Amino acid sequence: MAMSPLLEDDTTLFDVNLDGTSTSEGGGYEPIPASKTKSEKPPPYSRFTQQELPACKPIVIAAFTLIGIVFFPIGIAALSASNKVVEIEERYDRECIPPIYSNRILQYIQSVGTDKTCTRRLTVPKHMKSPVFIYYQLTDFYQNYRIYKSSRSDLQLKSKADESSELENCGPVQKVGDKPIVPCGLVAWSMFNDTYSFSVKGKALIVNKMNIAWESDKEGRFGSDVYPKNSQTGGVIGGATLNSSIPLSEQEDLIVWMRPAALRNFRKLYGRIDVDLEANEEIKVEIKNNYNSYGYGGEKLLVLSTTSAFGGKNKFLGIAYLIVGGFSFLFAIVFAIIHRFKRRDIGDTAYLSWNRSPVGYYIK
Repeated sequence: MAMSPLLEDDTTLFDVNLDGTSTSEGGGYEPIPASKTKSEKPPPYSRFTQQELPACKPIVIAAFTLIGIVFFPIGIAALSASNKVVEIEERYDRECIPPIYSNRILQYIQSVGTDKTCTRRLTVPKHMKSPVFIYYQLTDFYQNYRIYKSSRSDLQLKSKADESSELENCGPVQKVGDKPIVPCGLVAWSMFNDTYSFSVKGKALIVNKMNIAWESDKEGRFGSDVYPKNSQTGGVIGGATLNSSIPLSEQEDLIVWMRPAALRNFRKLYGRIDVDLEANEEIKVEIKNNYNSYGYGGEKLLVLSTTSAFGGKNKFLGIAYLIVGGFSFLFAIVFAIIHRFKRRDIGDTAYLSWNRSPVGYYIK
């Protein structure tokens, strides 16, 4: 009778007969013991255990189409909003140097007794709805330079009790004699100090400087009990001299300046005009040209700008959304064409290992 050998266990080798019995080494017939590792009954059928539950199957074509549908309108809206922003830019660093100082610019800007008042006239190109934001713009000024950016004492800025804390971080601007400089460091020492005043038809325009800094900075990083001390009293004068009677938490020009810019060309908020400016109006601007951007070859610009729901004038955001949306539509079309004319057929599932007929025993 044909038989097939089974694997040996620790004690006995069995042969399996075709009639379902087994023959031991002694020649007797014995039933095959039930497997101890397998249950006698299969588990009940469940769509969960058989992985037959409906699943989310994202389709590439639909995903790219959806991205295009979402991004394209946002790009159009952002670009349209940017085009509606009215902006006036005026570079004044060269124009505000008197001709007699054209070859002695550094001597002029570093002179304490020289009058540095400069008058510029700006024409409003379109109606500018309030608020009209005023910015100063500097070029080639690396506020993100590590040594410069870290030249400050955050503990000193926050608490009066820490006026002498972390002075070693402030570099050369730490003390005047034995007295600490508050705020210390190169960042505060180099604060922008040009000033602007505006008038239209002989009527002065009030520049509102309230709430130009971040609330988180005013409340969390600058103390209400910390007052400036020994500001710009050293041998070398830097930028603005701070008012020693106003706490740091209320000196918003300083707070705006102390937040470092990420790029070498940047704008910072100076204030805002809370009245509308009509088209073709002429704005007279009196500038105190105090800040020394000439020593490092930088430029100074005055910027007046309205805003939109997307911020100031910035075409990059809208163009970026349009490019992403356009490429998404393009990819969707390409993949749709490939799917239509070069479709990949589904393979025969009968060849999958779990769909084959199981083999019980090898027959001799």
